[in-house]
Amino acid sequence: MQGLVGQTLRNRKALAGLVLLAIIVLAAVLAPLLTEYQPLQRIGRPHQAPSAEHWLGTTRLGQDVFAQLLYGARTSLLVGFAAGILITIVGTITGLAGGYFGGKVDAAINVAANTVLVVPNLPLLLVLAAFIGQAGPLVIVLILSATSWAWGCRVTRAQTLAVRTKEFIQASEIGGESRWRIVFIEILPNLASIVMINLIGSIIFAVVTEATLEFLGLGNPQTVSWGMILYNAQNTSALTVGAWWEVLAPCIGLALLGTALSLVNNAIDEVSNPRLRAGLALRRWKLRRRQIEGAR
Repeated sequence: MQGLVGQTLRNRKALAGLVLLAIIVLAAVLAPLLTEYQPLQRIGRPHQAPSAEHWLGTTRLGQDVFAQLLYGARTSLLVGFAAGILITIVGTITGLAGGYFGGKVDAAINVAANTVLVVPNLPLLLVLAAFIGQAGPLVIVLILSATSWAWGCRVTRAQTLAVRTKEFIQASEIGGESRWRIVFIEILPNLASIVMINLIGSIIFAVVTEATLEFLGLGNPQTVSWGMILYNAQNTSALTVGAWWEVLAPCIGLALLGTALSLVNNAIDEVSNPRLRAGLALRRWKLRRRQIEGAR
C-alpha cells in the first residue's frame, strides 16, 4: 500500500490532479473568506454581467454566482466523497466476502449484485428520487450508495478469487489465522489499487449523478450545489436572455473536478498496471534515445 502511494505521488498526472483537487477543496472550505456574499442573498440587479464587484455576475434573483459556485462546491464535494466512500466500502466488503468465503455467501452476493446490475442505474435513480420528492444531499448519498456498489463488488470478487489461491494465503490458513484476519490483513492490501480506482471512479460518478438529478428538478431547491445552479439557470432561461455566466460557472467547476479525479485515477492505473508501466518505460527510452541521437 505504501509503495503504491509513493509511486503514485511521483507520477506527474497524480501530482497535477491532486494539486487541482486541493485548490477546489480549499476554495470550498475557505468560501466565507473568498467572498463577502451569501449564496442565497440578493445583492445586485438581476442577471448582472461579470464585473469587479461580482466576478461571475448575478442570477435572475440578483444572487452572486461566484458565492454560489464556492458554497455549491461544498455540497457537491460532500455528496461525491460521501457516496463514493460508501459505494466503495459496500462493494469492497461484499466482493471480498463473496470471493473468499464462496458457497452460499458468494451465491447470495452474486444474486444481489446481478439484480443491481440488470436494472438500469440512471432510470432507477430518477424513479427513486421522484418517489421521495425533493431529495436532499443525504438522501442522494443513500440512493447512490444503495444502487451503485455492484460493479466494484464484481471487480473486487474477481481479484479476491485470484489472490486466495496464492501460497501466502494458504500458509496463513494452515497457521490457524482467523478467516476475517486473512481477508482484511492478507488479501485486502493486495487489492489496494483496485479499491482506489473504484473509489475515485465512484466519486466522479456520484458528483455527476447528483448534478444530473438536481438539474432535472429532483433535488432540494433550498440546497446550494452546482446541480441546483444549473437547475435555476434553466428555469430562468439564463442562456436565452444572454446570462451565459450562470451556466458556465458550475460547468467549469464540474469539469475541473472531473479532470482532477480522472488524472489521479489514470495515474493509479499506470502505477498498478504492469503493461502500462512497461509501455511508459518504453516510450521514455525511445524519447531518450532520440534526444541522444539528436545531440550527436
